[in-house]
Amino acid sequence: MVIASGGLDSTTVAYWLASLGSRVTLLSFDYGQRHRKELDYARAVGELLDASHEVVDLTSVGRLLGGSALTDTAVQVPDGHYSDQSMRATVVPNRNMIMLSVAVGVAVAAGADAVAFGAHAGDHPIYPDCRGEFFDQFAETARAATDGFHVEGFDLIAPFLALTKADIVTVGGQVGVPFERTWSCYKGGRVHCGTCGTCIERREAFEVAGVEDPTEYATGAGR
Repeated sequence: MVIASGGLDSTTVAYWLASLGSRVTLLSFDYGQRHRKELDYARAVGELLDASHEVVDLTSVGRLLGGSALTDTAVQVPDGHYSDQSMRATVVPNRNMIMLSVAVGVAVAAGADAVAFGAHAGDHPIYPDCRGEFFDQFAETARAATDGFHVEGFDLIAPFLALTKADIVTVGGQVGVPFERTWSCYKGGRVHCGTCGTCIERREAFEVAGVEDPTEYATGAGR
């Protein structure tokens, strides 16, 4: 079971697992994010992989998680590089913890043998629930919380936790990810804005990886 945002990272996780012969199920979350169009991209990925895709409605929870540019329209999505202090405005408190907790419950109920998500090394400085320490502790807790109910060998995997975004683009190219069918921009416009942190990170990743970027950006380079 892959936590699928419709973005480059989680889509690559899904394609990578499928390339290894895994039967993949996609689980997405609607938490009222301003870029909720990403859910349409996740749905399309499910269709391309012939995988089941479910969307969990967390809009009532997201409404209570104010103060983030992703859930609060009063907070502007900042432009600039991901490492900038301003990117802290895009933190949704405990978001991955909430999503992973739901995903584990759904996976155990469905008899799945693993939950996967696409956090990577570039997320670590900004998002505390994308760090290895968090993931290791959560995985241990999740196994304890479902002890006696999950299938034998049940695991939580974050295969890209030590990889850069450019590394992920490289892997995606190797497993046939349709990059043009993924969405990264936090502003949620008609096309990628090209200036927010996720757009800049995406553009730099393709450049560093030496892979053609098929993304249409409103500002700057791109298709």
